[in-house]
Amino acid sequence: MRQLSHQLSLSTRGKGLYSISRQVESWVAESGMRQGLLTVFMQHTSASLVIQENADPDVQSDLEKFFARLVPEGDPIYDHTTEGPDDMPAHVRAALTQTSLSIPLVAGALALGVWQGVYVFEHRSSGQRRNVMLHLLGD
Repeated sequence: MRQLSHQLSLSTRGKGLYSISRQVESWVAESGMRQGLLTVFMQHTSASLVIQENADPDVQSDLEKFFARLVPEGDPIYDHTTEGPDDMPAHVRAALTQTSLSIPLVAGALALGVWQGVYVFEHRSSGQRRNVMLHLLGD
């Protein structure tokens, strides 16, 4: 059994979903492993990870619109406003989604469905630099 880890870094342009599928799949292919489990971990508290539809971009924009309605900016309930009106809503959004994903590796490929992709879900309004850790355990 082998273990490998790698850090992905990406820049976002503000709220929305950013595909990291190609970068993740490329790194997994370079590993040479055929069977195992990939853990994808977000190293931030105001962004998250999701596995989501990768065919129709309307899904991604609809998710953003839904979260904007579910967790609005400027709600007077928030005490944490030091970093701006989008920061506490970003933390809530991250708490409602995921900061870690587990994806099986089967026959050298991620066992994602046909229409599934791996995304960083940016919850802040301005662009950010995000780090995502990859950890692969397998043979």
